[in-house]
Amino acid sequence: QVNVGEDCPVFDGLFEFCQLSAGGSVASAVKLNKQQTDIAVNWAGGLHHAKKSEASGFCYVNDIVLAILELLKYHQRVLYIDIDIHHGDGVEEAFYTTDRVMTVSFHKYGEYFPGTGDLRDIGAGKGKYYAVNYPLRDGIDDESYEAIFKPVISKVMETFQPSAVVLQCGSDSLSGDRLGCFNLTIKGHAKCVEFVKSFNLPMLMLGGGGYTIRNVARCWTYETAVALDTEIPNELPYNDYFEYFGPDFKLHISPSNMTNQNTNEYLEKIKQRLFENLRMLPHAPGVQMQPIPEDAVQEDSGDEEEEDPEKRISIRNSDKRISCDEEFSDSEDEGEGGRKNVANFKKAKRVKTEEEKEEEEKK
Repeated sequence: QVNVGEDCPVFDGLFEFCQLSAGGSVASAVKLNKQQTDIAVNWAGGLHHAKKSEASGFCYVNDIVLAILELLKYHQRVLYIDIDIHHGDGVEEAFYTTDRVMTVSFHKYGEYFPGTGDLRDIGAGKGKYYAVNYPLRDGIDDESYEAIFKPVISKVMETFQPSAVVLQCGSDSLSGDRLGCFNLTIKGHAKCVEFVKSFNLPMLMLGGGGYTIRNVARCWTYETAVALDTEIPNELPYNDYFEYFGPDFKLHISPSNMTNQNTNEYLEKIKQRLFENLRMLPHAPGVQMQPIPEDAVQEDSGDEEEEDPEKRISIRNSDKRISCDEEFSDSEDEGEGGRKNVANFKKAKRVKTEEEKEEEEKK
C-alpha cells in the first residue's frame, strides 16, 4: 500500500533514520527562518522521490517537502533546485499547483527512473509554469552542465524572485556513479552550489542520491567547504576509511571518456523552450498577510525561572532538567500518596533515633 518492501526495503532502525533525515531538514529550515544562519546543510536529507503516502526510489519520507512547508511560514516564495541525476518527482508533485514554490530539476530523461520530468510538465492551475524540467541525455560534462545551469537559474531568479532556496545536491550525477550515467566531476557539480550561493539568499543544502560511496563522501566534503568559502587540499588526510579512497587517495576525481550525447543544438533548444515558459509567468506572486504559524521546532527560551510557580512543570521542561545521581529530593510529581524517596526517608529516620538515644542516656 505504501510501497515499503520493493525498492524501499524495511531495515533495522528505519524509523530513527526517517526521524533524523526529516528532522534535520525541518530544523535547518527553522534555523533559516529565525535568521540564525544563512546556509544550513543536511547531507542526510534530500529524499526527493517520496510521496505523501508512498515510499519510492530509496526515499521513505520527503524531508524536502516538509522543509519547504516550514520555510513558507516566513518566506513568500521558495525556489527548489535539483541536480540529482534523477527527476525530483516527489517535490514537484507536492507543489505542482502552487505559485509559491518553483521546482527546477536537471535530470536524465528517457527510460530512466522515475520516468517523469518531461519538458512539457510545467505545473497546473495556479502552479502553471512554476515547474521547470530540463531533460538531459547520457554523458553530460562539466562544461555543458555549466552552460545550461547558470543561464536557467539566473532567469528563474530574475523572474520568480525567491526569498529562500533549497538545493538538492544528489551526487549520482557524478562521473563513475554505479547507477548514474552523467560525466560530472566534483568541481563541476560544486560550481552549481557556488553559483546558487552567489545570490546571497538563505539556502538549505541537502544530500540525495549517490551510489559510489567514496565519491559521495568526496563530493559533499568539497561542497561543505564551498559553502564555507574554505579551500581544502586535494590530498586526503589519513582517517579510518583511508583505504577506500585508493589508489590515488585524492579528493577530486577525473571525468571518464564517455560520449556526451547532449549536443549544443539539443541543449540550446531545450533552454529556449524553458525561457519561453518563464516568459509566460506573471510578476512574482505575493502572499496575503496572515499570522505566522508555530515553528516545527521550538526554541529553548531559557526562561524557566519566570514560569508560574502555581503551574505544573511541562514534561518537556522536566526532561530538560539534569538531576545529579546524589540528589534524593522527591519530584513534584511524587506528592502526597506518591512514591517516597526511600533512601532519604530511611536516612532521616535513622538520624532521629540516634538523637533520641542520646537524650535517654542524659536522663
